[in-house]
Amino acid sequence: MEYTVKKLAKMAGISARTLRYYDQIGLLKPVRKSNRYRVYGKDEVDKLQQILFYRELGMALQDIQKLINAPDFDRQKALEFHLSSLLERRKRIDVLIENVKKTIRSVKGEIAMDDNEKFEGLKQQFVAENEQKFGKEAREKYGDKAVDEANARLMNMSAEQYKAFIQLSNDVNEALREAVKTGDPTSEKARRACELHKKWLCFFWGEEKYSPEAHKNLGNMYVADERFKAYYDNIAPGCAQFLSDALEVFCSAQ
Repeated sequence: MEYTVKKLAKMAGISARTLRYYDQIGLLKPVRKSNRYRVYGKDEVDKLQQILFYRELGMALQDIQKLINAPDFDRQKALEFHLSSLLERRKRIDVLIENVKKTIRSVKGEIAMDDNEKFEGLKQQFVAENEQKFGKEAREKYGDKAVDEANARLMNMSAEQYKAFIQLSNDVNEALREAVKTGDPTSEKARRACELHKKWLCFFWGEEKYSPEAHKNLGNMYVADERFKAYYDNIAPGCAQFLSDALEVFCSAQ
């Protein structure tokens, strides 16, 4: 079966404008154009489904384009990955639902709930999301033991420590936004961002396991790995490369 832009957009639950934009950037081309109308066939429908799955996972369009246009792209494996990701997301949501239910019962006075329990679901969600996004790369580079210890360190945080960790994460991102504006990885703002990033890392690694060399190598990975690059470039355009350059300066001076 074939579809016009209007029909395919309605079926997929997106706008016709989105489909035209996908055509414009080369992400999803129609099978042909008839009387100036775009016409889509089965392969294009399947490809659109794949694109929307990736969008649901928060992936940038440019990254989706690289994936689905790669010569070794395997649709079945991609679908299996989507299923696994959705099941993990459901687990995280279930944990949060139970946490909210307990909190409601606590507010009603039906049960007692200590401060650590209030943040249990949020910590589990953070660990699960981090594992899904970066776990494979981190385990390959640092080993299962190091990653498991980092996750355990986070899960064992007290309520106050967790609040401080979240605040620090926000401070790191804001410092990076300001530093990138300078365009100078040797600037005072860049040094401040690196200091905060070091402090943030030590929440996971622990002060005793921190080393300038490892920190510098991590900065290189932020540029080399597309997932990390996308995360930092979402903070500010060019942020991943800027942070890597700033860490080169910062770590060499320690």
